[in-house]
Amino acid sequence: KVLEEAADESLPLLEQLKFLAIFYNNLDEFFMVRVANIYRQYRSGVPSSAPDRMTPARQLAEIRRRVVCLLNRAQEHWKKRLFPALAEKGVRLVRYADLSDKQRRFLDGYFKNEIYPVLTPQAIDPGHPFPTISNTSLNFLVQLRSRDGLTRFARLKCPSNVSRFVFVPRNKEAKTYASLGFNANVRDDDILLMEDLVYEYLGALFPGHTVINAGLFRITRNTDVEIEEDEADDLLEAVKDLVEQRRFGDVVRLEIARGTAAELSAFLIKRLGVQPFQVYKIKSPLGFSDFMALYGVDRPSLKEEPFHAHVPAALLDGDMFASIRGGDVFLYHPYDSFTPVLEFIRRASLDPGVIAIKQTLYRVGNDSPIVEALIEARRRGKQVTAVVELKARFDEERNITWAEEMEKAGVNVVYGLVGMKIHAKLCLVVRRENDGVTRYVHIGTGNYNPSTAKIYTDMGILTANPDICADVTDLFNVMTGYAYRDQYRELLVSPHSLRGPLLDLIRNEIAMHAEHGGGEIIFKCNQLVDKDIIRALYRASAAGVRVRLQVRGVCCLRPGVPGVSEHIEVTSVVGRFLEHSRVYWFRNTGEGCLYIGSADLMPRNLDRRVEVLVPILDPAIRSCIREDILEAHLRDNRQAWRLREDGSYTRLSPAKGEDEVNAQECMIALRARHD
Repeated sequence: KVLEEAADESLPLLEQLKFLAIFYNNLDEFFMVRVANIYRQYRSGVPSSAPDRMTPARQLAEIRRRVVCLLNRAQEHWKKRLFPALAEKGVRLVRYADLSDKQRRFLDGYFKNEIYPVLTPQAIDPGHPFPTISNTSLNFLVQLRSRDGLTRFARLKCPSNVSRFVFVPRNKEAKTYASLGFNANVRDDDILLMEDLVYEYLGALFPGHTVINAGLFRITRNTDVEIEEDEADDLLEAVKDLVEQRRFGDVVRLEIARGTAAELSAFLIKRLGVQPFQVYKIKSPLGFSDFMALYGVDRPSLKEEPFHAHVPAALLDGDMFASIRGGDVFLYHPYDSFTPVLEFIRRASLDPGVIAIKQTLYRVGNDSPIVEALIEARRRGKQVTAVVELKARFDEERNITWAEEMEKAGVNVVYGLVGMKIHAKLCLVVRRENDGVTRYVHIGTGNYNPSTAKIYTDMGILTANPDICADVTDLFNVMTGYAYRDQYRELLVSPHSLRGPLLDLIRNEIAMHAEHGGGEIIFKCNQLVDKDIIRALYRASAAGVRVRLQVRGVCCLRPGVPGVSEHIEVTSVVGRFLEHSRVYWFRNTGEGCLYIGSADLMPRNLDRRVEVLVPILDPAIRSCIREDILEAHLRDNRQAWRLREDGSYTRLSPAKGEDEVNAQECMIALRARHD
């Protein structure tokens, strides 16, 4: 679906490039986690446990077949369409041979002074074993001939701490070498990939030798390393060890630049111990996910027209806590600005009346204003607790850094629960007011990350509802202490009180439909995998309940099967923003019952994580989500895909005479009306 967006020539060129980079990044993670698990089964010789009885070897063969087809499409689009089209518009990626003599002379100095000192060639011989190659790094394998005629091999890693894109002025002299780094103004520059520059100067790294062959390669390792949490004395140290192990897990995939000499490929395959089915010859630049950086160039005409998020002035300009006490506040990012969430936490950190703040942190990003606010709150003498999930995949190092920084400032940092990830998105503020202590809560569907809040669609609620606030208080005690709860007043909380209530809500909708008719269930989530939920939805369909599901990613339910799921339809929206909200709606004889929160419908979310769904109790907010948001997304015929009975997807398009509906554009227009 993402590759289809990248190949959509109606999109601006840099939008196509962005989606292509996302496609390659998704593919990397697919190999690092999903394929890695199947490859581990293959190596250990375990039989298939899947219902279709497909063996690990057969799965790996089928994965390779499909991946090769996708790669061919991606590479053809880059080579034949996107690359030349960008060059026509002045975003010129060139080879070293394309540069002028003047540009090359300047690069001589740049390489000698800025790049050469960073490079470390590594000999490969009996005294220098084949080096350990770090995950997804770019490397050269170099074949050399010495003066006495001996053939030798060496590895050279491309530097990862300098920009991969060298912006070389085309018509004017660069004043400093620094100007050859990432430059937002590309109109007068040629863009040279760092590996192309290094390739041209390989000979300088091996004096006394002749470079016979050189080929670029990249490996993908298994990053799904298990933590023995039960045996760990210190979870923080255990996660630090995991991060280090991940860099050098088993090799799952070897990518070799097309045109690399067969002798070099054979050498790599032997030394890395990979099977032929793990080797991919790549025609486009390796590590294409890095090309996301080029989206940052200052060429607005090559991007989607920017939009301005709605900022609820009444919330920001006045007494925020009074506004929340006056009624629940609903936010829908990125159409609504994330600023009110940041302000909620920042003001709480500064407000003399606030006596405590409790916060969950899963993926907060770099330079987090939320972490800064929590540290400031502690400096001002407030009780501050941060529940930091160290095991957030690929964010472990960043979370370790934040956790240690907050601990130094005196914040009470809790590292989650043994055997369970804390994925709930919660912030609790306790404030002393004239009539006593009042609690305020933010609950969201997405991370407390202002960067991703601009590109992920997520919902959040700010509330002072006493029952919800009491539930969040109790839940923090569960996460930080030895409290145990299997039921809450309003919240649905996994692993003990989410699966059962969700199934009860489905059963209730079936019963209400049997009695009154008009039964309707709408789910919007990222993944639908859980067998119990799927079977319950099949039963609802068989009973005549209309079931509409919008599942962005993996969906293991099959709609339209006679006698089983003919009343179920499944769509998936993939567009400018990443659909990330989780919304669960039950018609409930017209009264409406709606939850939002962090939980997808997968066994890991329902059984092995702390997740929270919060009911939307305000009728006006509930109506807005159901009628304005869900309905628009379910009617989308521009960015939506429909899941067929056989498991394939068909991209939707407006039928003749039918209005075009782009749900994300509708949301931009909807929130703009609030301005």
